Amino acid sequence: MTVHVLILCTHNSARSVLSEGMLNHLATQRGRDVRAHSAGSAPSGRLNPHALQALDAAGVDASGYRSKSWDEFTGPDAPPLSIVITVCDAAAAESCPVFSAGDHGALPVKVHWGYPDPSNAEGGDAGKARAFELTRQAIGYRMLQLLALPLETMDRAALREALVAIGRS
Repeated sequence: MTVHVLILCTHNSARSVLSEGMLNHLATQRGRDVRAHSAGSAPSGRLNPHALQALDAAGVDASGYRSKSWDEFTGPDAPPLSIVITVCDAAAAESCPVFSAGDHGALPVKVHWGYPDPSNAEGGDAGKARAFELTRQAIGYRMLQLLALPLETMDRAALREALVAIGRS
């Protein structure tokens, strides 16, 4: 059964898109039945070109990705979410809607893995490109740790504890 992970950032244009791309890419490489999605509370309607360049340079296919509202994950057609991860402090502070229940009707486990906004990097385009690549690498490291967990068999408390620990690393 597919483990659905929703990654949230306010504008759904950079960090959440990097996270969606990395988790889907790494899950496919490892043969794991994990599917990442991303969304935002106030989506910008566009993806940051530096995020797309960082993913492309890493061999991650982001075709079909778009900036979208978290409301898409609250209705009856939404995938059953097991995990919700916020990747920006602003999104973590917002009141999230009630998302679709995951396996066995349980609400998803929510955690925060904060990353500085690479869009704010200094040094022009080169500085931003470097910041996006470093953010992509940091996200990839945590996604590898997530994929090392026995997601299909962990109870909610153990999953939350493990995800919080990953967020501290």
